[in-house]
Amino acid sequence: MIYLTLFYEFFKIGLFSIGGGLATLPFLYQLAENRPQWLSPQMIADMIAISESTPGPIGINMATYAGFQVAGVGGGIIATLGEIAPSLIIIIIIARFLAEFDKNPIVKNAFYGLRAAVVGLITFALLRLLSVTLITNGSIELVSGAIYLVLIAFVLFFKRVHPIIWIALGAIIGLVVGLPS
Repeated sequence: MIYLTLFYEFFKIGLFSIGGGLATLPFLYQLAENRPQWLSPQMIADMIAISESTPGPIGINMATYAGFQVAGVGGGIIATLGEIAPSLIIIIIIARFLAEFDKNPIVKNAFYGLRAAVVGLITFALLRLLSVTLITNGSIELVSGAIYLVLIAFVLFFKRVHPIIWIALGAIIGLVVGLPS
């Protein structure tokens, strides 16, 4: 029964998370509220860190991680299949009728509207992630906030530095400073 529930929950997430893996975060936070025995906001923050530093799409990596946490290897496989099933179904349907929809102004306007929705979902995810990583017991972690601001400034200034360097730098700073987990 757990496999069916995992598939259903991640199918819903995959169905409504248009715009990539970060757009799945609001749905994952909702899942954490509805099923706290599966996920916590801190686990989602950890999943983001792991998913961003491993190859592959973040949404699929996060589904695999969450499914594994809930029901082992089988759970990881089922959650991943649930996550990708809606996309596969939709892509097959769209591919069948793409030539007919390509010039349709209604379809073009719908995709234009989806862009705004995706920006909203990613902004929500950013704010929720910041609340998990920068706020402890109702107060802002000044050291963490300062580190975030410095790193953002460096990333914006040194745009050509490989992302692996930033990941390694973040890990080293976390180890040295001992940021709360």
